[in-house]
Amino acid sequence: MKVIVTDEVAQEGLALLAQDPRVEIDVKLGLKKDELLAIIGEYDVIITRSGTTVDKDLLDAGKKLRMVARAGVGIDNVDVDYASSRGVIVVNAPFGNTNSAAEHAMALLLSFCRNVTKANASLKGGEWKRAPFTGVELKGKTAGVIGLGKVGGRVATRLKAFECEVLACDPYISVKRAHDLGVKLVSHEEVYKNCDIITLHTPLNDETRNMIGEREIALMKDGVILINAARGGIINEAALLAALKSNKVYGAAVDVFSQEPPRTEVLTELIAQERLVVTPHLGANTFEAQVNVAVDVSKEILHYLDDQPLENAVNIPRFDMALMDQMRPFLNLMSIMCDFGIQLVDANLEKVTFGYAGNIAHYDCSPLTVCGLSALLNRRVDQDVNMVNATLVAEGMGIAVEETKSTQTDAFSNLITLIIEGQGGKRRTVSGTLFEGAPRIVRLRDYSMDFAPAEHMLLLNYSDRPGMIGKIGTIMGEHDINIASMNLGRREEKGEAMVILSLDSAVPAEVVELVRTATEATFIKALHMPGAKCQRGCGCGI
Repeated sequence: MKVIVTDEVAQEGLALLAQDPRVEIDVKLGLKKDELLAIIGEYDVIITRSGTTVDKDLLDAGKKLRMVARAGVGIDNVDVDYASSRGVIVVNAPFGNTNSAAEHAMALLLSFCRNVTKANASLKGGEWKRAPFTGVELKGKTAGVIGLGKVGGRVATRLKAFECEVLACDPYISVKRAHDLGVKLVSHEEVYKNCDIITLHTPLNDETRNMIGEREIALMKDGVILINAARGGIINEAALLAALKSNKVYGAAVDVFSQEPPRTEVLTELIAQERLVVTPHLGANTFEAQVNVAVDVSKEILHYLDDQPLENAVNIPRFDMALMDQMRPFLNLMSIMCDFGIQLVDANLEKVTFGYAGNIAHYDCSPLTVCGLSALLNRRVDQDVNMVNATLVAEGMGIAVEETKSTQTDAFSNLITLIIEGQGGKRRTVSGTLFEGAPRIVRLRDYSMDFAPAEHMLLLNYSDRPGMIGKIGTIMGEHDINIASMNLGRREEKGEAMVILSLDSAVPAEVVELVRTATEATFIKALHMPGAKCQRGCGCGI
């Protein structure tokens, strides 16, 4: 295997490859684009950082390319979609900076608690003052860690070493994972209400953007300390500024901002606050982290050579196309079912079971299983999850995965059933099939249903009685939300009913609350499923 290195990469990583007789390495730095295009056709793998653009031209010229290895987290300089279409695997190193990020979060916290930045400036300014810089200890404090992934888990361990009581919130981490770390899993609101220190370690996505705002800060203890070394935008910066000014928040330490470099009026005023310690996104800036990312991508290249699973592939490698052609409609169905099911889960995942019944059970269903896992996990962790690494990610989160098969099925020629089990015995069941190639959900829990998933949906349970459908329709009409279709399931007259509405637009939270109150719903959830807009793809990148 011939490998070309086009950007500065730590030698410790390249040494792993140099020791393998199957690998031939050429380090060619500073190549102009035409120079690189002229020689890339000789190589199987390219190792880059941010200085090389891996675009369509380069991928087309790289006739032998099998892998693009990005020695870092970001892949903005790689055309991942086109690489996928060419059957080229793209790997990165999302966790090479895990320890650096965790240590930086602790550095920020300790710097704030002991007034390190202010005392440093004072002493260097020629002063000798001690009383103004009296600090606070971590020992005995209750610390809340929101996001218990690889970085959050390390921070929790370090907080415990400082003799903090640690509460953690992460709805996608198993109780076993928390138990192994020696922390207690609680809800978001319990973290807000009970913690003296709250540190954030989640990805930035639709679910976490502005996750900490005015309402959440109002729930917190007076004098709370906030730490954000994860992603800018998780904390609403205007709300943080107001809380610092009002002394609701005693102080904060921030490494990341919604705009970088920060230039807005709000950010400028926020950064100037006396009780805020700031750094310019330094979480990954250590010499060790640079070595780690080089080692990580080199290991991925060796894993590929040895036909071992790739932990950090960000796209889908080439599968047997005959199998994929047969599975493609079911991949789409599985992706949509899992996107639907995961939004109904409000407990920590413990186990996921994928059941296949009917003709499909005669085939190898493992692509469907890993596709389902990727759909369940992709929005929940701080890395790209796909069919290459989904099983490894689930294993790391302590989630048990099971696959069952039966060639017998009563009503359908093919049936896929997803069972998601969470903490406390909570369980969600979704069954689906294909009608003329289009996904249909035919069972929820023990209710027989029949509906085509849509981008915007509303699911609710209530006690069946006259007038309920009319109340729901009236509320939707009053708020200009059009109902495209409605499906009702129930076991008996005047028993519990389950209703699923397909809507032309999203349902605001206040409208959901109006429907809950009007129907006395025992469960209600607005669902957003972008993948249901188009029924042509599989949702897995194949």
